[in-house]
Amino acid sequence: MPDRAYRAAPADALRIETLGELTAIFDRRSMQTHLVIAPMPEILAAMGGDACGADAIAARLAGEFDLDGEGDVVAIVADRLAELAAMGLVAEA
Repeated sequence: MPDRAYRAAPADALRIETLGELTAIFDRRSMQTHLVIAPMPEILAAMGGDACGADAIAARLAGEFDLDGEGDVVAIVADRLAELAAMGLVAEA
């Protein structure tokens, strides 16, 4: 299956606040607040304004974090991207 490309919501559409282990993401477009845990905020940050797939995001995250022993990082990121898409925080590009 080809790697799907996603684009994060525009930065000005989201307000992101860290609350200890949780992160609150308020989506100004839908007026919904989502409570998420790592690696969701890190994935959004790694995406920036680019359209990218799980493999590119995993590579960006590997540059910032020690991901050895984390299993199949690309598969994990792909699953999290699907969850972010279901919340409306990313969309297929």
